[in-house]
Amino acid sequence: MSTAYIALGSNLSDPASQLRTALKQLDTLPDCRIAAISGAYRSAAVGPGKQPDYLNAVVEITTSLSPAQLLNATQAIEQSQGRVRNRRWEARTLDLDILLYGHEEINTQSLTIPHPRMAERNFVLYPLAEIAGEQLMLPCGGVLESLLATCPAGDLVRIQVQLDKHRDHE
Repeated sequence: MSTAYIALGSNLSDPASQLRTALKQLDTLPDCRIAAISGAYRSAAVGPGKQPDYLNAVVEITTSLSPAQLLNATQAIEQSQGRVRNRRWEARTLDLDILLYGHEEINTQSLTIPHPRMAERNFVLYPLAEIAGEQLMLPCGGVLESLLATCPAGDLVRIQVQLDKHRDHE
């Protein structure tokens, strides 16, 4: 089993509900189990035009799916929740990005791990640090703390939204 971290984001169609549904679907994937879920963070949209703020979180999973299989599964979840890919960085019902997969570095046409823009996104780094700790070792040999030091929280706000309602059995 490998540990993977996945960023979740939504700014359309009840973002909190979108994230809860995605978490439920991730937790029911064959050979996947949620280990930790960060709190919810509100951030300004990055992209074209005026968009609603995003709701973001990061989830840690353990999985025996390969990185490519996990990518296919996350894209299927996005699609099942109405994700439409017309323009880069447009508003969306759901965005799932694989941030890290074990200590692997992957660079293919369809998948780059670590996520290529992870280091510049406070809405990814702060929720990741919340569940993984600032001393998380990155595939490059550095630690998450060094990325946090160069990426201020800015307008990122942790908000009181319960994301793990789907885990009633625990």
